[in-house]
Amino acid sequence: MADIRTLDLNLLKAFDALMDERSVTRAAARLALTQPAVSGMLTRLREAFNDPLFVRSARGVVPTARAESLAPAVRQVLVEVAAMLQPLSFDPATATLTLSVAATDYALRAVVLPWLGALQAQAPLVRVAVRPIDEGRIAAQLERGEVDLALTTPQAALPDSHARHLFEERYVVVARRDHPALADGPMTLDTFCALDHALVSYGGAPFEGITDRSLAELGRQRRVAVSVGSFLMLPELIRRTDLIAVAPARLITPESGLLTWAPPLAIPGFTKLAVWHERNHRDAGQRWAREVLFEACRDQARTEPLTGS
Repeated sequence: MADIRTLDLNLLKAFDALMDERSVTRAAARLALTQPAVSGMLTRLREAFNDPLFVRSARGVVPTARAESLAPAVRQVLVEVAAMLQPLSFDPATATLTLSVAATDYALRAVVLPWLGALQAQAPLVRVAVRPIDEGRIAAQLERGEVDLALTTPQAALPDSHARHLFEERYVVVARRDHPALADGPMTLDTFCALDHALVSYGGAPFEGITDRSLAELGRQRRVAVSVGSFLMLPELIRRTDLIAVAPARLITPESGLLTWAPPLAIPGFTKLAVWHERNHRDAGQRWAREVLFEACRDQARTEPLTGS
């Protein structure tokens, strides 16, 4: 068995890639190496730890019990070495950091957009890649470093990751300014139920959401005439039709030209979190970028949109 004086750190990087990818070919692609080079590194790893570590399977390789037991310690070593190599100071004005962020279209408008404005003003060379969030894969994406930051809710938060509360969101009722049925009087429950609604549904029941469950508790119901898969098109849909909608308040900006009302019934809001993995927790650049995000959420001075009577 090898000792610390002869163990190559690159072997640990290969081990970590093999644990994630479960394939010599995919691990080689991730490490920007050839497949024979990674096979050779695996041979050296086996000699160092006196164990096969990975055995062939129909779909690639499978870690042995010894490899499974080594994996957390190897990952921690790599994280700590990466942190050691980071500069003691971070200069936003000259940094060329690239960040990958997973977000819903709602979070893209409510969180990422004001954050990008602050980033561009302070760190013009920083690049941000925003991708749709896939809650089924986000844990693996964070662990592998494919995603640096995820904007999600507590229901989808990951127990082994770091998280920061961003804000509490509330819902408002939205309609176009010259809606013929809303010229006079408050937004009553009867009016709310009588009008046709638009609903945003990412999946599941396309014509039913939290509002309908709240209505059912009162023995009432509404008619959802249009269901769409994106919050970003909702304001334009409301502007062009006589539909109304229940939407997150941060989505309705002053320039949208829409009227908002407090819902005539209790509709639970939601919490928005930022989540990141331990591997990025101490990185100076990413820590700075997260602080800019938190500040943008705290200081988002949003003038209230036009309010209905």
